[in-house]
Amino acid sequence: MLDTGEESISSALRHARANLHSRLPPPGEPAPAPDSEAERAIIEQLATAYEAGDVACLLSLLTEDAVITAPLADGAYLGPAAAARVFAAIFARDRAYRLIDTRANGQPAFGVYVRDPATGVFRANGMLVVTLADDRIRAMTRFDNSVIAKFGLPRRLPQADGFSARC
Repeated sequence: MLDTGEESISSALRHARANLHSRLPPPGEPAPAPDSEAERAIIEQLATAYEAGDVACLLSLLTEDAVITAPLADGAYLGPAAAARVFAAIFARDRAYRLIDTRANGQPAFGVYVRDPATGVFRANGMLVVTLADDRIRAMTRFDNSVIAKFGLPRRLPQADGFSARC
């Protein structure tokens, strides 16, 4: 049907499985239970830091081997130093962000919204799925905004007052 041989498909599956296993927490670092107090604490800190553009706080939430990826982008950013460059680029644009939590494949996820400076309306910008290990974030995967509706999230949010909290 796809005009692809069995060997090619087997190879693609091996690579996909290896990629998935590399992102799972090591056996000694299980993720907090879904919707547990521990998971909610990490997720709230992430959302607060992201909305505030607080790079130092975001970095404090990551494991030493954290990876940041986007399926449509080449490569991955591994470790806090690379993550610092990614976050600095994101927040250098002087944009206001809002994150709305949801779940994707059983993992914590967010709809990411960017404020339109002309109207004050927050527009869907993408999805962020996080993989947790113990009390830290092991992986962040960014998807474009085409998947927002599949999670029941709106394309736009009304302007709202921000809030601040500490990491």
